[in-house]
Amino acid sequence: MLKNTKKLIIASSLITSSLLAQTELSDSQIKQMENLNIFKKSGISITKGLDADSVYILNIKAQNAVDTVYLTKDKKYLISGDVLDVNNGMPLTMPVDVSILKGKEAFTFGTGSDEYILFTDPECPYCRKFESYFPQIEDKVKIRVFYYPLDFHKNAYDLSLFIMAQENAKDRLNAMLNVTAKDEEFKNHKFKPAQKEKLSKKLDENIELALQMGVQGTPAMFDLKGNKIVWVNILRKYGINVR
Repeated sequence: MLKNTKKLIIASSLITSSLLAQTELSDSQIKQMENLNIFKKSGISITKGLDADSVYILNIKAQNAVDTVYLTKDKKYLISGDVLDVNNGMPLTMPVDVSILKGKEAFTFGTGSDEYILFTDPECPYCRKFESYFPQIEDKVKIRVFYYPLDFHKNAYDLSLFIMAQENAKDRLNAMLNVTAKDEEFKNHKFKPAQKEKLSKKLDENIELALQMGVQGTPAMFDLKGNKIVWVNILRKYGINVR
């Protein structure tokens, strides 16, 4: 969250609210909120807003940074961080537009009917933990995989290219699950210049899409309606206990 807003932000709260009760704010409502001092003085624009019964959920933008914040109904307090539904413990979030992702995934995993979107990093330990369960859910899910290598994982970008360079989805899955930066298969791999240029363009597109979706860490998952999904809950849905 932006520095100028932090002074007026209160800690994350537990708020009772139903996702089913969300209604989109009108342009006039958004303009009224943008006139609040905290937004006006900081040059923050509201790109979308939802009335979620107990709070307003606001997507905001300033200086090319995007975030989701929560405004209390009396418009006195702005909340940054996770706001949880006390009925189910799930974060209260605004659905994102997943239509921009169509046909741009690195590859698709699974043959099931439950469809999800995954942004992953090949050096992220939590991503690898989730992906280690893929063989158990292959016939239950269809996951469109996008790569979002984080800057502090020094080999993540090149590992992403290596995985994307595999000939088919089966080989990409095998590389995703089994190849690390320590493996000779990765270390000795040589790209042809044209191939690397093409793959880098595709990977950079994945990264840009992640930023547009507001992804800040990995693994980041969404359903086809744009709702954020916790990967542990997906596994629990299919009777898998995470160890």
